[in-house]
Amino acid sequence: MAQVDHISSGTDADRTGLSRRRFLQASLLGAGGLSLAGCGTLEAGLAGTPVAPGTVTFWDLFGGGDGARMQQMLQGFTKQYPRLELQHITLSWGNPYYTKLALATIGDQPPDVGVSHASRLPTLHGADLLQELPAQALSKHGLTPDKFNPKALRACTFNGKLFGLPLDTHPFVLFYNTDLCKKAGLLDAQGNLAAMDSPEAFTDALVRGKEASGQWGAVASINNDTATCWRLFQSFYSQLGGQMLQQEGTQVVMDDAKALQVLTFLKDLSGTRKLMPQDVDYAGGIALFANGRSAFYLQGEWEITTFQLAKTPFSMTLFPNVFGGEGGYAVQADFHTLVVPAAGNDDARTDRALTLIRSLLDQSLTWAEGGHVPSWQPVAESSKYRELKPQSNYAAASDAAVIDPPGWYSGSGSNFEVIIGSAVGSVLAGQAEPEAAVRAMRSGLEQYADTPSPV
Repeated sequence: MAQVDHISSGTDADRTGLSRRRFLQASLLGAGGLSLAGCGTLEAGLAGTPVAPGTVTFWDLFGGGDGARMQQMLQGFTKQYPRLELQHITLSWGNPYYTKLALATIGDQPPDVGVSHASRLPTLHGADLLQELPAQALSKHGLTPDKFNPKALRACTFNGKLFGLPLDTHPFVLFYNTDLCKKAGLLDAQGNLAAMDSPEAFTDALVRGKEASGQWGAVASINNDTATCWRLFQSFYSQLGGQMLQQEGTQVVMDDAKALQVLTFLKDLSGTRKLMPQDVDYAGGIALFANGRSAFYLQGEWEITTFQLAKTPFSMTLFPNVFGGEGGYAVQADFHTLVVPAAGNDDARTDRALTLIRSLLDQSLTWAEGGHVPSWQPVAESSKYRELKPQSNYAAASDAAVIDPPGWYSGSGSNFEVIIGSAVGSVLAGQAEPEAAVRAMRSGLEQYADTPSPV
């Protein structure tokens, strides 16, 4: 198995048939509408690394614990299929990855299999960069619809046709320090966290958690972390039934009153009551929770390995249904999906790709150890997964997942998330009033909604 940490250059637009216009389109696809000023090295993605015929190529964007677990799963694949060569390339998370994936596909040198967030699929599909996965080919590998989480599978479906297969759900969750929560009287007789499914109950839990920790009730990173701020806002806002965009991102339907309700609540927690720090970055938030200086940590489940290695006394559960009612239970999330980038109708390539995908899905328990909720139902419904704690505590988040709405400027790591997250962060940091933040959200989104898609 070859492991490559970058894509070599050495192929220019003329030699791949990639026009300047298509290059710009691919850059914008990857950047979610970001200007090209920050993309000075993207030409490195125009060529793939040469491979022997019949090799299955796989690109992902996983680092840290996810990267280590994916390596383990790929080793399982090569052990299962020793005669099938594998080339694995890991690229930088976010915009660099999606730009290079788009460039390689447009230049007719895509990987056989790539990873994509489901929130990016509408844009990739709209640009004809994904291969349809026909039912007959899927059935040959036992990849039938009944074996996937229905909601995650729908996110991969366009006009009744599949263009990806979901690997997981990765939701926003609630980490809690078990020692501090026991001290605060927040655990039931079985040692589980008591429900906090109302604004009053959530606030009370943070008050008691702060008293137990002596410093903070909860921590969510703010400084230079628009993604976490967006996830926190969206989890609350979607519980109120709020939506942000419609008509493929051309219409802003944000409910200002509901957005104001959420931001006012967040201001009360961080600014008025001082239950959450107003000046902490991602690493600082991790440190506060890992060192027992905060009873709760609000983040994606992928940080589970961090706290296991730190030997923090913790557990995890569903993000509380604080504003459930009209919207019911909902939580911000996304789905990692496995896609076959478009490269003509090559049955042998499709077969190789689906062989790798099936092998990875069969190893979903390994993937679940890193916190992600498996979409592959043979694993998700197994006793081994149910016994995996605390990971299976929040499995229900898969059915309540709310991903970014379709739009050329939307999706994981996009301008859409930056606009919302920046406004939310300004409130949490005490730099803006909720009313001003709502206006900033609407103004920023409407600017993009009124701009025709560049692709």
